[in-house]
Amino acid sequence: MTARTDDAPLDPDKGDPAGGIPPRITIAGWLRLTARVIAMFFAALIAVPLHYLWRLFRLSSPWPRLFLGATARICGARVRTVGVPLRRDVFYISNHISWIDILALAGASGTAFVAKAEIREAPVVGWLSTLNRTVFVSREDRLGVAEQINLLRETIAENWSITVFPEGTTTDGHSLKPFKTPMLKVLEPPPAGVYVQPVMLDYGAVSEEISWIGVETGKDNAIRLLARKGSFPMTVNFLDPFDPHDYPGRKKIAAESRARIEAALVEALGKPLREFTAH
Repeated sequence: MTARTDDAPLDPDKGDPAGGIPPRITIAGWLRLTARVIAMFFAALIAVPLHYLWRLFRLSSPWPRLFLGATARICGARVRTVGVPLRRDVFYISNHISWIDILALAGASGTAFVAKAEIREAPVVGWLSTLNRTVFVSREDRLGVAEQINLLRETIAENWSITVFPEGTTTDGHSLKPFKTPMLKVLEPPPAGVYVQPVMLDYGAVSEEISWIGVETGKDNAIRLLARKGSFPMTVNFLDPFDPHDYPGRKKIAAESRARIEAALVEALGKPLREFTAH
């Protein structure tokens, strides 16, 4: 989904989400949104108390993973997993298209996350993210990078796995931005026994529709997706892991991960990637 050109006619039913103009939500759309929120509420009513009960007895809780995976399905995602995710001592590096990524990846692997600070403020989604100990980072907080890296180290130690979206933003599913490396500093040097596993996310033909790009707010994006009719496919492709010691330094780790994700995304799309132009 790219921003509308000035001379293109605006369809009020579709709007221009990337340009900050939300689509018109029909009565049926609001009913779908309400039904999905109610379904999430009841799923949380079951999963959250059980999660805290597990934690009370210091047991490894499966409930955040089960709940977030179920929430992805409630939102309409029909997740297909390709490849084998490492279950522990792994640093996932993934492309990023939507907040649905977090739900689907958590459901598939139980990973914790690093996500942009804006996610925390998104209705429903922000709270969902905190259940899996998401580390929220701010692109503007240059002075806080060291503190954020320390949080990453603690999260790896406590959760066994963590996912980073090094593009620093979401794209349209047909593009791949350069990978930023500050959050990969935790791999300099890599913790003992930790592997890096690139992950390629693909929403197929609906990538542009699902994507959260441009100036669309988190609230408007959540409303738009929760009001959407029907389901949509999503592929979580766990690519071959590699030992970060073989690619010393965060820039080499980022370059290797991006090359593998790009190759997988090009294969899935059946065409070269395009330049991402929405901001």
